[in-house]
Parts: sequence; structure tokens; C-alpha cells
Amino acid sequence: MSDNVHVLPTRRTTATAPAADAGSGAKGAQVAERIREMIIQDLLPPGAPVRERMLAERLNVSRTPLREALKMLATEGLVELHPNRGAIVAAPSNEEVRELLLLLGVLEGYAAELACELITEAEMREMRALHFEMLADFTRGDRLSYFHRNQSIHMTLTKASRNRALIAQHRIINARVYRARYVCTLRTLGLETAITEHEAILAALERRDGPTLNTILRGHVVHAWDKMQEALTAEAAATATPLVRKRRRSGAAQVPPTD
Repeated sequence: MSDNVHVLPTRRTTATAPAADAGSGAKGAQVAERIREMIIQDLLPPGAPVRERMLAERLNVSRTPLREALKMLATEGLVELHPNRGAIVAAPSNEEVRELLLLLGVLEGYAAELACELITEAEMREMRALHFEMLADFTRGDRLSYFHRNQSIHMTLTKASRNRALIAQHRIINARVYRARYVCTLRTLGLETAITEHEAILAALERRDGPTLNTILRGHVVHAWDKMQEALTAEAAATATPLVRKRRRSGAAQVPPTD
């Protein structure tokens, strides 16, 4: 997957990765953002060791902010820190990812219900603007920007709940599935379905229809993941079928003739 993606360290998008804690060093937070982008684009794939010296040279930073960044990413669940092996990129199972996505959907659904009562007109204008910018990214075929814009929409909606505990938990869970959600964006062919769901989300928010919005979001968050898993299963089956046929033909040719 990483053959067609590139790290854009100087690129700034509207709102992207889960924010670092307010007390964290600014330099460490900046480095964490760049490493996070490398993880979601598989430039640091799941299970890969993080070579501190090589990564520090690549990012042109010292080891101190790099280690601070790795600690931040460890709290997000994107990397694992081991005393004897150093840092390793986390590799959650498909089942773990799906469970987290289901929980994220519940959090976003509840946040949306609260937002229906508390969202300001300025926030609604921002939601509309982000939606149209996301459509532009889709039209251009820029899936990385599309992903970041999508994240901004979900984060803006969650923040409109005004529930600090909910917002904090949402940030933690979203960070743990950050890469998985980008992979869905990259691998899923039918993004039109996601866009249609976003239009329904925006329409329900305009009506302040909390129950409908809750229902949509609980399914929306996990829907792309399930579709991608179905597609991967179909790809694996299509790839395996010719091999099975070849092996059967090869095996049949090796059967000795009978008298």
C-alpha cells in the first residue's frame, strides 16, 4: 500500500490527527503528528520496530522530542513501548479494531444527540464548509485530504457536545483506530456511500434530530470497515481460486495410470 503514498511533513490540513494533551511539549506534539501520518500511510507498518536514530535523522529532529512523541503515541495506542525492544508500531487484530469502531460509533452517536441541543450556528457553518471541502477532495481523488476532512467533521461534531469527558474518551478511542479508518478510506471503492451518509448526518443535524443522528452515526463508523473486510475476503477468494485449480491440474497429472 505504501508504494503510492508520500509523507507531506509541511502540509497543514483543517484538522487531522487526534490532538496531543495540552501539557505536552509543542515540539514533541509536532513530531508525533508526523509519525502518526507515517503510521497511517504504512511507511511505518503494523508490527514494525521504530528505529529511533534512523527516524530522528529522517525527521531531522533530536532524540528528545522523538522519544516524547513516541510516549504520546503510546498513550494513543498507536505504538507499544517495550523496555528491551524499544518502540513497535501497534498491530491490533481485525476483531479488536471492529470492537473499537463500534464503541466509537456509540460515543459519536451520543455526542451528536447532545450537539443537536448545543451546536452553534458558527459550528454549523463550519460543518457545512468541511462537508463541501470533503466533496472537493473526493472529486480530486485526494484520499488523504478526504480522510483528514472526514476526521475534522467527526471531531467538530463531537466537540459540539460540550461534554468534556465524552470528548476526551472519543479522542482516545479515535486515536487507536486512526490508521484503520485511513486504510478504509484508501481501500474502499464505494466512497459514494460514505458521502451519502455524511449528507444524511448533516441533514439530521440541521433538523436537530438527535435520535436519527444517533442511529446513523452508530452504523456509519463501522460500515466502511465491514465493507473493506468483505472486499478483502472477496479478493483473497479470487486470488486463491486459480491457484487451487492449478494445483488440482498438477495433482491430476501426477497420478500414475492404472492397469
